[in-house]
Amino acid sequence: MDNDEIIRVENLDLVFGKAKVLNSISLSINKSETLSIVGPNGAGKTCLLNCINGFYKPQEGAIYFGGKDLTKLPSYKISQMGISRTFQRCELYAGLSTIDNLMAARHNLINYGIFSAAAYFCFCRKEEVRHREVCEQVLDFLEMEPIRKAMAGSLPFGLRKRIELGRALAAEPKIILLDEPMAGMNLEEKEDMVRFIIDIFEEKGITCVLIEHDMEVVMDISHRIVVLDFGNKIAEGTPDEIKTNQRVIEAYLGKGMTTDK
Repeated sequence: MDNDEIIRVENLDLVFGKAKVLNSISLSINKSETLSIVGPNGAGKTCLLNCINGFYKPQEGAIYFGGKDLTKLPSYKISQMGISRTFQRCELYAGLSTIDNLMAARHNLINYGIFSAAAYFCFCRKEEVRHREVCEQVLDFLEMEPIRKAMAGSLPFGLRKRIELGRALAAEPKIILLDEPMAGMNLEEKEDMVRFIIDIFEEKGITCVLIEHDMEVVMDISHRIVVLDFGNKIAEGTPDEIKTNQRVIEAYLGKGMTTDK
């Protein structure tokens, strides 16, 4: 594995029944970069993320993270290794507060068992304080202090998406997989989310993998872009290379992206 690589995907095949969703996909994800994965609906973008974090098991190929093959590992083990994600739909605990949703993301990092927790031994109290300190830092980073005690299910969609991003951050990841984090948001909410994603990369040095249909956002914040179409990788490169790639223009971007603003 190259020194700059954090994840390497090699010849990944994913098949559902007779439908081949991913066809020999190979790509690298480098340390401290924002990599965007784009393409039409049904291109296999979310399926690729689902393979990386263990929700789907590919029939062929391998995914290496720090030199270790992830394809046979359960998703909770992959999370413990430092890969977290958000989802297209908000998968929050609607009946829990914002801070409790963030605390729930720490479960893989808790070092005591159910009986120790029930007795609430001294070391359990100290560890819970430590976990809460991390969550409080995430609240502050994402400017969620005003909603810390609000029930997640009662909040507007944009704030729920922000909580989901916070939950991914609370797991202290090395890499975050962001599946359409701006879908369904208004302009102001999108601007906030873009700012937070940039801050995650610049201030925390966390690698971000982004699936997003807003190509202006993708072109502005990505270091590299991978383009999928019907389960095939048709292009990979910098934003400037992608927006002038004729195959990408025909499959996804359209002629509007070929002219400079």
